[in-house]
Amino acid sequence: MQRKERFRLLLDYFTINFPEPVTELHYGNPYELLVSVILSAQCTDKRVNIVTPPLFERFPDPEALALSNPKEIFTYIRSISYPNNKSKHLVGMARMLVEEYDSEIPASIEELQKLPGVGRKTANVIASVIFNQPAMAVDTHVFRVSHRIGLVPSTATTPLAVEKGLMKYIPTNLVPKAHHWLILHGRYICIARNPKCPECNLKSFCAYYEKRIVA
Repeated sequence: MQRKERFRLLLDYFTINFPEPVTELHYGNPYELLVSVILSAQCTDKRVNIVTPPLFERFPDPEALALSNPKEIFTYIRSISYPNNKSKHLVGMARMLVEEYDSEIPASIEELQKLPGVGRKTANVIASVIFNQPAMAVDTHVFRVSHRIGLVPSTATTPLAVEKGLMKYIPTNLVPKAHHWLILHGRYICIARNPKCPECNLKSFCAYYEKRIVA
């Protein structure tokens, strides 16, 4: 099956069966989402959602966070992966927002990546979710699902290569939704170990299922 056809079938399925996907991170404004996405690196959304309510109560905006310090932030996020680094990143991010962006979250991926703790994946999430831009964030789930289904070639060995491969075939207006579709499919169905192929509705056009299961 040609790659273009796999994309068509995947997009058709999710457009019909899951038309309005949303992030599983809990947030009330762009600032809270930015903090949550920074914390979610190599950590589950479930854990982040447990940690952030008291964090946001204590630091409801960039100004409050900017006046804090990594040691204090650590006490709120100690159960998150890499709390020391993330504590420093959050304080640095807040101070840059206040000093250089008037406490407003920048809309461009380039500007977002200037913030401490914000790499391309995080910047793409913010651009996609908050600003509805055609940005494809590639995390471990998107990377795995894209390869297994056969959406990208085996030579796409980096997140950026996968991002470019996906963007080539996904219509601009569907990119923000496709980002969630792939993440959620990887989180609940196409899991890393023992993927749930028998209950997967994408197996009829999945390269992994065809080669590993059927064969």
